[in-house]
Amino acid sequence: MTDRTATDRTATDRAMPDRAAAAPATTAHAIPSAATVRADEPHPAADTASLGETARVAATVLLPAVATGLIRRRPAAMQLVERYEVDRLAVRTLRKLRRDHRGRPVQLRLPGRSVTVLLDHADVGHLLAEAPAPFSPATLEKRAALRRFQPHGVLISEGGERAERRDLNEEALQPGHEVHHIAGGWPATIASHAGGLPTVVGWEQFSDTWWRLVREITLGGDTVDDREITDLLTALRQRANWAYLVPKLRRHRERLLELVRQQVAANRPGSLASALVAAADHAGSGGRSHGSRHTGSDAVASQLLHWLFAFDAAGIATFRTLALLAAHPDMLRRAREEARDGAADAPRQLPFLRACVLESLRLWPTTPALLREARTDTAWARNGATLLAFAPLFHRDSARLPYADRFAPDVWLDGRAAAQPALVPFSAGPAACPGRDVVLFTTATFLAVFLRDREPQLDETGGARLDGGRVPASLNHFALRVSG
Repeated sequence: MTDRTATDRTATDRAMPDRAAAAPATTAHAIPSAATVRADEPHPAADTASLGETARVAATVLLPAVATGLIRRRPAAMQLVERYEVDRLAVRTLRKLRRDHRGRPVQLRLPGRSVTVLLDHADVGHLLAEAPAPFSPATLEKRAALRRFQPHGVLISEGGERAERRDLNEEALQPGHEVHHIAGGWPATIASHAGGLPTVVGWEQFSDTWWRLVREITLGGDTVDDREITDLLTALRQRANWAYLVPKLRRHRERLLELVRQQVAANRPGSLASALVAAADHAGSGGRSHGSRHTGSDAVASQLLHWLFAFDAAGIATFRTLALLAAHPDMLRRAREEARDGAADAPRQLPFLRACVLESLRLWPTTPALLREARTDTAWARNGATLLAFAPLFHRDSARLPYADRFAPDVWLDGRAAAQPALVPFSAGPAACPGRDVVLFTTATFLAVFLRDREPQLDETGGARLDGGRVPASLNHFALRVSG
């Protein structure tokens, strides 16, 4: 499949105009279906980039992604990325590469590492569908970074370890259930935190409130030990930005794991930690994972730390969604109507607000670089090679998506986004994020609480315009300020 022109719309787009579907949707689709990711045939072989092409991709795609911080964002780098719309430059580079190579994957000429860049939507669908073999999520880069704070996490596990830890995550997080079975008390918890935000909210105030909420939902409290957990996690994530280039903070990691084990042992009712303990107990008693050392205390602690890590990205997406709504009065009106429709302390689906969060993640993916590693020789890459799909290329593909550069949450409600194999805010396939429904419930409920009694206004950005027809390709969340 090659690039399409801007007027060549998909069958879904032709059948459904760029507005809400006639029948109201009941849910927002977070990931494409298995049929969607396999809908088209992948390219049978890869090309090799020239030295010039490799240099351009390295300069405009790889280096900026590393500079902004793949594990924890760097404020100064984010400011520069927004000012110069670096993400749009990266997309332009990859579009030219796609045209020149007729959509085929392209192997870069990098010293010491084989990296193949995917440029076609169908190829991305197949890459994600074929996990963990032959394309494993546990790449060299991820292992080097994530072992610093979650050494036994499922994302960097292989074989039997991965299968058992994936089962543990799915049993605890319940993907496919819009409301987790322990979430009955979460709306009140969320309201107690979101309702305390000041009239004028910048990232610092929002982040402080968000982390207090996350600690309570995930760990069951907000004690001194709980706060030390997230402080240590922050320090280790900052170091993890450098992957294998700097020494590990071993004492920090051991202290972090010790604290998490203690909090898991506390087994506070209504927390995600308690759901994880129950899932591990089930596995240990001969449940679906059959029990093993892979679901022991260190593995449980690592899964919990990964959830805390993921909630940071969820906070960024929530704050950006709030800014988008403040800049789009029509969407804000719909969001406030949904927020007020129902009891504030009852778990609700909130499909439009979920769609708004998904749209924020489409416009500015918190995981821009989707990485997989070949576990055998394939048509695209040899055993051990890294395969890269740069999400902004596909999420902002105006040749395929008429709504590419607009805030269009309805695409998550009317089927258009779900029909695209490379629109993957929570990844897709067997390695899709198992916590997607927990995250969407938490973020949408938080926004509903905020919007129920407030009408936000966007007071400040770092210079980006969110109120025009074309949404900027880069957005520095550190510079946002919302009042209401």
